[in-house]
Amino acid sequence: MKTTTYKNRRNKLLEMMQEGVALIPSALLQIRSNDTEFPFRQDTSFYYLSGFDEPECLLLLCKNDKESKSIIFLREKNPEMEMWVGKRLGVMDAAIHLDVNEAYDISKLEEYLPKLLEAHSNLYTDTFSDNIYLNKAKKVCQSLLSSRTVHISPKNFLHLPSILEKQRLIKEDYEIEQIKKALGITEKAHHAAMAMAGEGKNEFEIQALIEYIFKKEGSKHDAYGSIVAGGNNANTLHYIENSMPLKEGDLMLIDAGCEWNYYASDITRTTPVNGKFSPAQKDLYEGILKVQEKIIQDIKPGISKLIIQEKSEILLVTLMKDLGILHGSVEEIIEKKLFKKYYPHGIGHWMGLDVHDTCPYKDEEAKDILFVKGMVLTVEPGIYLPKDDMGIPEKYRGIGIRIEDNILVTSKGCENLSIGIAKTVKEIENICQRDYKEFL
Repeated sequence: MKTTTYKNRRNKLLEMMQEGVALIPSALLQIRSNDTEFPFRQDTSFYYLSGFDEPECLLLLCKNDKESKSIIFLREKNPEMEMWVGKRLGVMDAAIHLDVNEAYDISKLEEYLPKLLEAHSNLYTDTFSDNIYLNKAKKVCQSLLSSRTVHISPKNFLHLPSILEKQRLIKEDYEIEQIKKALGITEKAHHAAMAMAGEGKNEFEIQALIEYIFKKEGSKHDAYGSIVAGGNNANTLHYIENSMPLKEGDLMLIDAGCEWNYYASDITRTTPVNGKFSPAQKDLYEGILKVQEKIIQDIKPGISKLIIQEKSEILLVTLMKDLGILHGSVEEIIEKKLFKKYYPHGIGHWMGLDVHDTCPYKDEEAKDILFVKGMVLTVEPGIYLPKDDMGIPEKYRGIGIRIEDNILVTSKGCENLSIGIAKTVKEIENICQRDYKEFL
């Protein structure tokens, strides 16, 4: 993507700020064991504003009544270290390459910060973060405050994510294209997994196939830890062991998505291990699918997540009543939240650079944010029925079903960005009969 896109994002953020300095740190390398590190993934806010993929950096956005400017601190080039862990951009080329006004060596941060922060009253930062660079900046602010020669220094600490996350809530055309690319890869992986599943296969084999396709297609990161849950394992919502054999007659729930250029996909499909839904599985599955379709049809500008959440609860409770899973009136079940035992989560969440995009659901007046064109969210109704729950009909025990798609709000309605991933009973059963190698 062109550096002007990141510059435009920074300028937009600066327009939303009062006078002051905003600090946006990169991610840091994290130790996995002894002297080995976890795979590096950039901080999403830093990447959103810079497009830069190195650790140990700090981006500053400075604004006063005369000008605004962007400054980046980053690692200097180091031939010895680069021989071991790869090339660095370095300070000399950083300003031009990243389209910022100034660039400095991160090792000299404490030397430069006092001059950059003085004469500003506001410091915009993640006030809940314990990032080392933000802590250094706070110490500089304390020092400036106690100095007799500095008349103005940051005394007001403002929570930057509250501003930035509003900006990230509306996706640009470029961002939507990246999500679509991620979904195209995720589609191949889910279809291959449906085709590969069978009695005797292990959950980890399916996971390996999914993540192989992600990497084969060029995705650097999984959007989150893949869930491959056979049978009753699907009733553990964040089941990540993925270590049990798949059994004849069970369903298999897969919740997996890749990233493309840091943009996430988030898809759940539930399929029969033997390639054919049983009558009970089919009744429950098609009931949940109809709920999802009705919810998606309702998504448009002016609607809120709360509205579709409440509708999902009414529809799923009605379904569970019809199937003999819940008893009593719909109103009583919802009022007493009796359904939470089998439908404990929300209908969906924002999605973007983070799979659970850190964007607000309520405005400053605590009112629900209404959908507008450019928002992307998941819609994922589910019902989870533990095998040891004697209060439900035996034929449904041990079944966990979730169906999840990624939805873009448009000017008059919405677009299902993941519509190509099989989800009707007929589509899934047809995929299950194919050779998984067709999707490699």
